Amino acid sequence: MAEEATVRLTARGHPGVRPAHDFALRAIAGGAGTVSEVGRRTSVSKQAAAKTVAFLEEAGYVRRTPDGRDRRRSQLTVTDRGVSLMSEGEAVFDELRAEWESLIGRDRVAEVQTALERLLE
Repeated sequence: MAEEATVRLTARGHPGVRPAHDFALRAIAGGAGTVSEVGRRTSVSKQAAAKTVAFLEEAGYVRRTPDGRDRRRSQLTVTDRGVSLMSEGEAVFDELRAEWESLIGRDRVAEVQTALERLLE
């Protein structure tokens, strides 16, 4: 599903985007204003978070501005392009879920989702 989502997002003008990028964007949109906080909220190392944020910044999905309280730090914000990516990503996953439901049925897809959620607990 993630691979197909990547293909579809590329076709919609978002090349190179992976699920980790979406997780980081959502963390930033939810208030993670620093790379360290993105790492904590997404359960990855600071180095991995920095690499993800660098991709998002270069692609125009996030903006890094100096922190008004501490000039050594940067504050992260999601750009309009980042908001668009999150919206497109949701639409792609809704489309994929609908396709899976048409193939195996809504109940079976719900069973798979429930099983995966239990495994993550």
